[in-house]
Amino acid sequence: MDFRLTEDQEQLRETARAFATTEMPDIAKELEEKDEALSKSWLKRYAEMGFLGVNVSTELGGLGLGNLEALIVLEEFAKVSPAVAFPIFESSVGPIRAVEHFAGSSLAASVVPKVCSGDLVCAVAMSEPDAGTALTDLKTKAVEDGDHYILNGQKRWCSGGGHSDSYVVYTKMSDAPGAKGIGALYVEKDRGGVSFGPREKLMGFRGIPSADIFFEDVRIPKENLIVPAGGFKHLMEAFDLERCGNATMCLGIAQSALDQAVAYTQERKAFGKELVEFQAVQMKLAEMKIRVEASRLLIWRAAKNAEDGLPSIMDSSLAKCFANEMVREVTGAALQVMGGYGYAKEYGMEQKMRDAWGWGIAGGAIDIQKINIASALVGRRFNQRA
Repeated sequence: MDFRLTEDQEQLRETARAFATTEMPDIAKELEEKDEALSKSWLKRYAEMGFLGVNVSTELGGLGLGNLEALIVLEEFAKVSPAVAFPIFESSVGPIRAVEHFAGSSLAASVVPKVCSGDLVCAVAMSEPDAGTALTDLKTKAVEDGDHYILNGQKRWCSGGGHSDSYVVYTKMSDAPGAKGIGALYVEKDRGGVSFGPREKLMGFRGIPSADIFFEDVRIPKENLIVPAGGFKHLMEAFDLERCGNATMCLGIAQSALDQAVAYTQERKAFGKELVEFQAVQMKLAEMKIRVEASRLLIWRAAKNAEDGLPSIMDSSLAKCFANEMVREVTGAALQVMGGYGYAKEYGMEQKMRDAWGWGIAGGAIDIQKINIASALVGRRFNQRA
């Protein structure tokens, strides 16, 4: 077992790091200030560099590398900000992978290459006002009508809502109870009957737009079917990869917070010596480093165990749960080490802390990951309704 990256992986990481650190910091600040998503012109730049669809097959326009390579690239951009990393997240571990793995070949061939080329942005529409953690309670429903489905319902907490060009919509597709009745459709933004609510104002995640989505008698051709009723298990398999992306966003934020704290404690002086000379500060930096490295190993193990497939629920939930808690601890410690400078917007640490908290809510809350881990541990699912 070799924990070192290969020469090619190191080169990929250095390429991503060089681009992210030289090209994106000013853009990231602008996205944070204006709360706007990255422009299509930047997506084209990403595509030219090969940063979109790193782990998507070459036949569909990706680089054809593995999940680990995709997460390595994602981490380097997440160190700058989640907003500049989000297109990489969406193209490598997001809903488009469900289209690639489970949709018909014609739909995948028409959609996935456009994402990899930066011409199309696709988001997932899962949660609803009364269905978040209890996702099988969703009420959005698609009814067959000849060679179409008629879609009605509402989605909430959709990262990309109102901004993305298309959506992977989780919906009831039969009257079967719970997960047995749930499937997914690919829905374009400009279809008649699709509308959006006002932009949500969140604590963090600035530069990642979100809004409610409304579907009113939207006609969806059957060619846009991703998985039919009963396909919820497949959707969750694809979502296990997204959990690894969520964890990597946490890892990137935490690593950047640690880097900034290490630099600060060697520059700032108190009582006539550098902060890093104080044992209390040394302990704090060491604890931060331990948590960051442990998180990286859990994420990489999940990716490597899956190779170019989809991670297990155990591996992905372990990685996400640990990273979600880790990033809150590390950014909090880094902010405390920096004192007033950490609390000041000018220095960016408070943004890291705000963004850090969001990832433990998005993509399945921390406590739900612990339920997943326990379920995988004993080999059975638990009925939360009983």
